[in-house]
Amino acid sequence: MRFASKPAGHSANRKTALRLLARMKALKPERPGMHRVRTRIVVFFTVLLVLVQGAAFLLVNAANSDNARSIGDQELATGERIARRALEHESDRLAKGALAYDEAFVREIARLTELQVSFAVREPGGPWSIAASTLPVASRATLAARLPEASVLRDGRAQVTLEGRDYQIRTLKASPEQGTEIMAVLQRSPRDTLARTAELQTLLMGLAAVSLGGSLIGSIFIARGITGPLNRLAKGAARISRGDYSQPIEIATGDEIGAVAQAFNRMREGIESHEKEILRLAYEDRLTGLPNRALFNDRLAGAVNLARRNGTPLTVMLMDLDRFKHINDTLGHTIGDNVLREVATRLRAALRESDTIARLGGDEFGVLLPTGNEDQIGEVVHKILRAIEQPIEAEGQWLDVGASIGIARFPEHGDKPDTLISRADVAMYLAKAANSEFAFYDATHDGTQQEQLSLLGELRRAMERQELRVYFQPKIDLRTGRTRGVEALVRWMHPMRGVVPPIEFMPFAERTGFVRTVTRFVLETTLTRCGQWLAQGMRLQVSVNISVRDLQNTDLPDIVASLLASCAVPPDLVCLEITESSFMENPQRALHTLGRLRALGIRLSIDDFGTGFSSLAYLRKLRVHEIKIDRTFIAAMEESDDMVIVRSTIELAHNLGLKVVAEGIEDEKSLARLRAMGCDEAQGFYMSRPLPEERLLEWLQTSPHGLRGGDVRTLPLLRYA
Repeated sequence: MRFASKPAGHSANRKTALRLLARMKALKPERPGMHRVRTRIVVFFTVLLVLVQGAAFLLVNAANSDNARSIGDQELATGERIARRALEHESDRLAKGALAYDEAFVREIARLTELQVSFAVREPGGPWSIAASTLPVASRATLAARLPEASVLRDGRAQVTLEGRDYQIRTLKASPEQGTEIMAVLQRSPRDTLARTAELQTLLMGLAAVSLGGSLIGSIFIARGITGPLNRLAKGAARISRGDYSQPIEIATGDEIGAVAQAFNRMREGIESHEKEILRLAYEDRLTGLPNRALFNDRLAGAVNLARRNGTPLTVMLMDLDRFKHINDTLGHTIGDNVLREVATRLRAALRESDTIARLGGDEFGVLLPTGNEDQIGEVVHKILRAIEQPIEAEGQWLDVGASIGIARFPEHGDKPDTLISRADVAMYLAKAANSEFAFYDATHDGTQQEQLSLLGELRRAMERQELRVYFQPKIDLRTGRTRGVEALVRWMHPMRGVVPPIEFMPFAERTGFVRTVTRFVLETTLTRCGQWLAQGMRLQVSVNISVRDLQNTDLPDIVASLLASCAVPPDLVCLEITESSFMENPQRALHTLGRLRALGIRLSIDDFGTGFSSLAYLRKLRVHEIKIDRTFIAAMEESDDMVIVRSTIELAHNLGLKVVAEGIEDEKSLARLRAMGCDEAQGFYMSRPLPEERLLEWLQTSPHGLRGGDVRTLPLLRYA
């Protein structure tokens, strides 16, 4: 038997895992732009480095500018001292006006001071003019124009712009107090100072570019080191979400990402394990290890589709164990479970690998055969029956378990899975009804069963519509010839079908449990009539049949006690009739219920005595008051064997202190023979058919088997209820 690898369609752990998988899916590597973690990491580090390098460059540049100005001031101060000494050296000649301010003298001072040097002269009250200078010719006139502003500044310091170029200047007088003014002008451009740091700036910019490139490359590698494992985790999550648990996520790093990958792999293994267990629980019967109903239906659907495409037949068999409920109720569920496991083991051994055997529930098994050949089906059926018919040992007890098998074939009996199962089920109940080990589906029987099921559905509505009636059949005392009691029998007055006998609907009502409602209705009606008759002076014992379901109802004694009190009926006027099979279903509960009923003072009777198997063994335990010989023995009393059975039953019952009632009396000859055998009471069509209450009361007054043997003068005046 093969199990499905996956359902055709979990726990708190699974929900948590699915939430994690959903989050991992958000890390899809194909998402473009800034949605990618790698891009965000690279852009972040690049922008951060550019900002830092830019800020550093601006700070360095500003510092260089300030430094250049400071150096310029220092150089100007130094140049001023040098120029002052040079002028002092020539002071005598200056005083005599003998010094010639020529280009050579200016270049000499410029060489000593490493500054730009100009000499400006001005007549008293006149403008300044440049006599000699190391500046370009175009800049000299501009300098001469700016000297009035510079000369009045403190310490002779000033800053001028000549031809778009900034200069720091210092002035010092080079002539006496009176006469022509001579002023030495020292100039220094900060750009010249910065030019000396140009190589340093170039080096710094190169280092900035190298660091930017290195940072970019490093951030790419770091981003790959982070997002690569994350992408593999995301792909693994996608595989798991598709149900693929075959490949682990291989991340060999020993860092936190590696730890996450290991945890993810453990989660994958856990989900795989849980899902396999869920699949096993969903498709395997836990008790026997066989496929369950869900898997059987799944395989059947696949087999039907394949058979329909290929035009090949297949067979569905449903099997129900006989006497299993009795074993389960008598010996306990533990023994019952052991029996089911043993049956499953035997069925596995009896069937081939290509066949499917499943436990559908309770003691019901299903078999799927890839064949429609009747001979092959018969061979498989006999193998199953031979395997099951061998006694099963359970805790030292040997138990006999039989089986009833229903068979439906595709496409002869149906071309859909549900139809095949339904019709195999019909065939199984047909086999049970016929006491046969197996049966093929029969369409005529299916129609009858569907009609009975339809009646069962209408029966529930019949209770509401008051379509059920209680009929009464007289029970005659054979010693006096008079009616001693009546048996209550239910009839259904169907608006369309007419009178429906109980044999057509009570078995299905009993199977569904609705029989308890019907029994209560009959008890209430019968005891109400019994109380009314007693109040009118007519003492009649009433007998009511109770079913298997009723006897298993622990509330039945309380219901009967309540009705006895409300209807004012003495307990000895009520007799409850039970069948042998009713106390065989669950002997312990049945005996307990019967004991409580007997304690109420009501009478108990075994109906259809002789048709079961265990009456004699239970007579002492049941402590009933009477037995009713089944009509089949009465009808065949002409045959010597049945005559002996009836006579022996009467003698046995009398020896046990029990009364005997014979049912099914059809003629005077049978009545006379039973009277001669010592039978106590009788009922049958010869005396009276079941009658509604109105006709029963009329019959009791007029029939020779009535209350007074036909002497109506002594009968009380009876009123119809």
